Amino acid sequence: MRGWWREITGLVLPVDCGGCGRPRTELCEACAVQLYGGLPRRVRPDPEPPGLPVVHAAAAYENAVRAVLLAHKEQGVLGLAGALGRALAGAVRAGEGTPPGEGPLLLVPVPSARRAVAARGHDPARRIALAAAAELRRAGMPVRVAAVLRQRRPVMDQSGLGARERRANLADALGVVTGGGRLLATGRVVLVDDLLTTGASLAEAARAIDGACGWGSAGYGVRHAAVVAASPSAFEINRNWN
Repeated sequence: MRGWWREITGLVLPVDCGGCGRPRTELCEACAVQLYGGLPRRVRPDPEPPGLPVVHAAAAYENAVRAVLLAHKEQGVLGLAGALGRALAGAVRAGEGTPPGEGPLLLVPVPSARRAVAARGHDPARRIALAAAAELRRAGMPVRVAAVLRQRRPVMDQSGLGARERRANLADALGVVTGGGRLLATGRVVLVDDLLTTGASLAEAARAIDGACGWGSAGYGVRHAAVVAASPSAFEINRNWN
């Protein structure tokens, strides 16, 4: 009910830019450029958690990009999902390479905790994944969202935890739903999320999928991951390593 009410009010009430607060526009041109106007790049956290797939991000998590993500995630400005999906779609394409592999793309969102979804009234990563899939289909790519990951046990709030603490908090926390492995065998798996910080969530998601499907089997295995934004340091680390 809460998510439905937010969507209705977003249609009838005046809005301000989610990035800078400019009135009467949900996302101004200048903030849109920060979000999806640049070239997505590979990012790496430091330290890099074991099992983290190759990750591409559309933008650095700062300034307008940070404000837009928080407005969508925490303030329920659901109309921003389209712009965030466009940014995520760019990161997905960057990780696919040329030529693309065979079979449809399967975007697998990292799930939020149930209590977080209940508090927010929506699942941000899943909503952005759906918008990204629509953007990619408009470009002629066969893609669908496969929301097959579930939390198998409660986890602590990640905010305030360091990299090692996040890995311990999420260890063996995710699993694949019954029948999910068969679905993932039909295409190329791309893990997606709104934000990369330490990489612990994506590494745990990759472990859950690879464990459920069987690493090395035809059609299985996490190909790569894509996020809307990553910490600025992750961009700098990747530049220095290259």
